[in-house]
Amino acid sequence: MPLPTPLSPGRPKPEPTPETQHFWEGTRRGELRLQRCDACAKVYFPPRPFCPACASRKVSVFAASGRATLHSYVIHHRKVPGFEPPYAIAVVELAEGPRMMTNIVDCPQTPEALVLDMPLEVAFTPLDEQITLPLFRPAQGDAA
Repeated sequence: MPLPTPLSPGRPKPEPTPETQHFWEGTRRGELRLQRCDACAKVYFPPRPFCPACASRKVSVFAASGRATLHSYVIHHRKVPGFEPPYAIAVVELAEGPRMMTNIVDCPQTPEALVLDMPLEVAFTPLDEQITLPLFRPAQGDAA
């Protein structure tokens, strides 16, 4: 699997909380961790200590497949600290169901290259020693 595109210096760093610590530990280990409600089976993101569907606090953490499809995006063209334009701000739909906001990397940042519903795969990209970002790139081979 090719290495993801390096990040621009100065990119804002997420701050893990007790509710999100398992997620960031997972990305650092190369796992995209989601939560599933043990009561109603809903899979959800972002991390939280209760199910957004039924409010149960009986939830489990599991490693997701890392596969997704491109649900929506915008190509940002203005300079912002930590980001080199143009870059895609995207919503991806994970194979397990939830959607998450991310960036698309390792492909041209053009409407011709970023096709809705295109298969994607997670590209774990270290920001520093503590934080690894789950960015997404076009799926390679049978990963989708």
